[in-house]
Amino acid sequence: MRALIVDDERHVREAIRLLVDWQAHGIEEVMEAQDVASAMERIGRDHPQIVFTDMIMPEKLGTDLLAWIREHEPAAKVIVISGHDDFDFVRKTVLYGGMDYILKPIDPEQLNQAVAKAVESRKQEDEGTKQEQRKAIEINQLRPVYWDKILTNLVEDPSYYSSIAETLRTEFGLSEDDRFCRVAVLATDTIHPTIRSKFAGSEDLLYFSLLNICNEIVRRHRHGVAFRHEYGAIVVLLWKQTGNAPALLDTVNGGIRQAFGSLLEFCLGGERPLPGGIKQSYHEANIVLRQRNMRAARPRVRCFDPDENPRLSAIHLSEFEDRMRTALRSGQEQPIRDIVRLWMNQVERMSYINTEQLELWNHEYSVIRARWLKELFGDLPAAPSRSAESAFANAPVDQEGRLVLSALAEGLEQDLLQLSRQWAEHQRQDEHVIFEIVKYIDSHYAEEITLQDLADRFFLSREYISRKFKQQFRENLSDYIERVRMEKAKLLLMNPQYRIAQVAELVGYKDEKYFSKVFKKQEGLSPNEYRKK
Repeated sequence: MRALIVDDERHVREAIRLLVDWQAHGIEEVMEAQDVASAMERIGRDHPQIVFTDMIMPEKLGTDLLAWIREHEPAAKVIVISGHDDFDFVRKTVLYGGMDYILKPIDPEQLNQAVAKAVESRKQEDEGTKQEQRKAIEINQLRPVYWDKILTNLVEDPSYYSSIAETLRTEFGLSEDDRFCRVAVLATDTIHPTIRSKFAGSEDLLYFSLLNICNEIVRRHRHGVAFRHEYGAIVVLLWKQTGNAPALLDTVNGGIRQAFGSLLEFCLGGERPLPGGIKQSYHEANIVLRQRNMRAARPRVRCFDPDENPRLSAIHLSEFEDRMRTALRSGQEQPIRDIVRLWMNQVERMSYINTEQLELWNHEYSVIRARWLKELFGDLPAAPSRSAESAFANAPVDQEGRLVLSALAEGLEQDLLQLSRQWAEHQRQDEHVIFEIVKYIDSHYAEEITLQDLADRFFLSREYISRKFKQQFRENLSDYIERVRMEKAKLLLMNPQYRIAQVAELVGYKDEKYFSKVFKKQEGLSPNEYRKK
């Protein structure tokens, strides 16, 4: 906190400095002014929380300062220190919100009590202000979320309109004279990476900025409102001058280009009755969005055409799955590049590629990729994530929003190469860990070894160890442990100093009879017969 002492007498200012325990009251800086004019200048510049002032000073009185503080710095707490026991001074001190009126000569205890009271009052007011600011911030943060939900409900179910009509009128200017509506959807899938990079990968911040630009223009003359649909799309709902909607959206796009240096695409539904036609117009806007030819340059505002029904000849990634899998398993780069090139040769012949085709590829590749991961890596904990983003999840586009096929092929090729490298590394680790298990068994055959013990020790599942061991050695893990123990037992049986019970215990069997049974099953002879032979 900061304090200002205002008095034309220097010894009074020094006395106040000496008598107040500034540190105890949390006041770090104490300033001085010798008249009302300089005090006003200091308060306007430094905004002290506590002000001490005399009443009788040259040119202007302390009451003038009190009135000025009340108007320009009302949060400041004022303590009057005066040599005049004047009722009018006291009355004006109270009138202008002064905290206390102390007579000279100054009583130190009375002065410190007044300072403590002023400091506590200021702290409480500051905390109250902070709480109000926090509440205001929270409300402002929740307000867009609230309206996103309300307007999403309206688009999905126009019957919801009757319950919010009055709110729409007061909030957005939707009047009873507005009879028609049009809905536009902003195509965020073709936003160029250079724009996204400006927001450090934060999609929420990007959408927030786009909505601000849309609403700045759309709501300026209460033509409509832009909001974020709960499914993620940016939607513009218009109810005034709907026939002029393309021109209005061109204006919005101009604002977007000015802010980001690039134009975006708006897909516009037909003009429909309000409110019943909101859902239909929104549906039409989405049809336009999905039917865009991603290979061609397109108008930045594209309107719904009921006669447009493009017939597509789809190319399925599943037709190339087996050859891709073979290339991936080869561990070589060239086979992978060859199969991607083969697929791309067919794709390049397609003059029309829309969002539905990209979604089909994205879905197919996600399913195929998940199947490969299961086949190649099984349930190994270090296996690549099945939820990794598909190479088709974000279609690469140029500044005009056209699909860049070379970049699409590059994304697929890189993902396949990465999977191939991970598969090769997995095989190396796979063999290594199985041989580590064998090494452990060979060294600890005399101990009790269970599949669960091995799983815990090597951080693998029991199923994985069992399956991989069988694949590598063509026998079950339990059979291998028994075989190792029997080989050790045969060596020990050659030493006549060991009794059969001792041999059994040395190779991990506490039960001599069970050891003999296993030994005979393995060797066709009992331990004694083997020893005699």
